[in-house]
Amino acid sequence: MTAHSTTSPDRIAESWRPRLVALDIDGTLVDARNQLSPVVDAAVREVVRAGAHVVLATGRGLTATRPLAQHFDLPTPYLVCSNGAVTVRLHPEGAALTHDGSVDGRGVELVDVVTFDPEPVVRMLLSRLPGVLVAVEELGVGYRVNAHFPPGELTGEIEVQSIAQLVAEPATRVILREPSIEAEQFLDIIDRVGLHGVAYYIGYTAWLDLAPEGVSKATGLAKVAERLDVDREDILAIGDGDNDAEMLSWAGRGVAMGNAAIEIQRVADHVTALQEDHGVAVELARWFPNVTVPAS
Repeated sequence: MTAHSTTSPDRIAESWRPRLVALDIDGTLVDARNQLSPVVDAAVREVVRAGAHVVLATGRGLTATRPLAQHFDLPTPYLVCSNGAVTVRLHPEGAALTHDGSVDGRGVELVDVVTFDPEPVVRMLLSRLPGVLVAVEELGVGYRVNAHFPPGELTGEIEVQSIAQLVAEPATRVILREPSIEAEQFLDIIDRVGLHGVAYYIGYTAWLDLAPEGVSKATGLAKVAERLDVDREDILAIGDGDNDAEMLSWAGRGVAMGNAAIEIQRVADHVTALQEDHGVAVELARWFPNVTVPAS
């Protein structure tokens, strides 16, 4: 991971304005019910109108991320999905397939896709958690699972397969979910097992995301910035989760939500308000004069 900029947030506050704003989704843009507040909605739209790039950087898969990008009507809709393993640019749906296959009929241009062999870690975790639910991302389609997840937790098409089928091919993202135990017990088991050769992120429930080793939202965002010719120092990133730490450390200005764990707040340059108090809009108002936040 690239060392963080030594430019202090206080020194840049007078003249700096981000050219690219990277936004996490869950716990940052939307709440636990997947609700986006009108205040944050308006703030993001003002950033777009001001001419800055807005990039959604999330642990979500493409199928769950695309609707929000379409909602904001982003002019340069780059998405960093699956914790950085999948980076795409969206084009209008129904766009003609390009000769080289870089844009498909759904209007998805694959910028970067990184995979890993899921079999060793999945079988090892199954030996410790025999009842764990397993989902393997099917890029742009949905998930292949060993059994159905709780309602609403996965999006897209769902196909039930055997474990042997699930781990037979390289994957961009694998989810392990154990609804029958508490998050703390799940985390304790994962800590005692020790995971090697993959990147992994713990959710707020008994949920584990597996990704290719060395991949994070920061690596995906770096590829987008290169395409858009934006320097790292000109990027503002906002997030709240364990999977946002690398991105907040890498960006020119990394901002943690007020609801983020203390470990995430410590790696950030600044901590904004809670998600329920429109933390994203509060931070954006500092840099974009047309963004307004109602007085509390």
